[in-house]
Amino acid sequence: MKIAVTAASGQLGAAIVKATAEVVSSENVVALARTPSKAEHLGVEVRLGDYDDRDQLTASLQGIDALLIVSGMDAPEKRIEQHRNVIEAAKSAGVKKLVYTSVQGAEEGTAFSPVIQSNRQTEQDVRESGLEWAIGRNGIYIEPDIEYIESYKKLGKIINCAGDGRCGYTTRSELAYAYARMLTEDKHNGETYNLHGEALTQYQLADYLNSAFKTTLTYQPMSVEDYRLERIAELGDFIGTVIAGIYQGIQEGKADNPSHYAKAASRAHQSWDDYFASLN
Repeated sequence: MKIAVTAASGQLGAAIVKATAEVVSSENVVALARTPSKAEHLGVEVRLGDYDDRDQLTASLQGIDALLIVSGMDAPEKRIEQHRNVIEAAKSAGVKKLVYTSVQGAEEGTAFSPVIQSNRQTEQDVRESGLEWAIGRNGIYIEPDIEYIESYKKLGKIINCAGDGRCGYTTRSELAYAYARMLTEDKHNGETYNLHGEALTQYQLADYLNSAFKTTLTYQPMSVEDYRLERIAELGDFIGTVIAGIYQGIQEGKADNPSHYAKAASRAHQSWDDYFASLN
């Protein structure tokens, strides 16, 4: 079996390449990247892979049996067409199976909802492709909170609009482990999985960060509008508004879903006790 992974120069794509190579060997994994030089460190064959160039994708997907499509980063309306380019190229090249990295979140009523809706459209396109398929809906990465620890220390607290909402967090490495199995095991064909670990409140997240980094952080909830304005002031209008929409979805319970991680990975998701202990 020859497996290709798109967006392999990104953090999630690179992690999936590495995890898949451990299952089927590096000789049977191809990394697709818009800038191939950025994926050469992965130790697998690298081919050109630009979501906007269907003909190029068709050429790069020759000889591929299963394809992992990492969801694109462009605006929602553009992303749908880009993903369709990948799907149609895969069909033209004779790919037998598609696996798509989708996402969980509020499908209506938040600034992040257009992104969710575009992912749902791609899910439908994958299901209607005529190929074998499997879909993962990723939980929210916990790594950005770890990377933000110095800012949290300066503030002395975590501030957002999630309130008491529980969030199904995950890590890129845990996602990669599950996707490697979804790519290589037929038992996942036709399945849509929520991929995340134990759901946490922001209060619990603060406690875990305190245990790992010897901090005394607290959690301070804000209104959605106040948080939106605060994020816009730091990150600009587009990104600030989207991030506020993500946390609004958490507040509304849209990130607290049943997890199918164990079914996808044939093992439990790493516990947060173990994850945060590993940061010491």
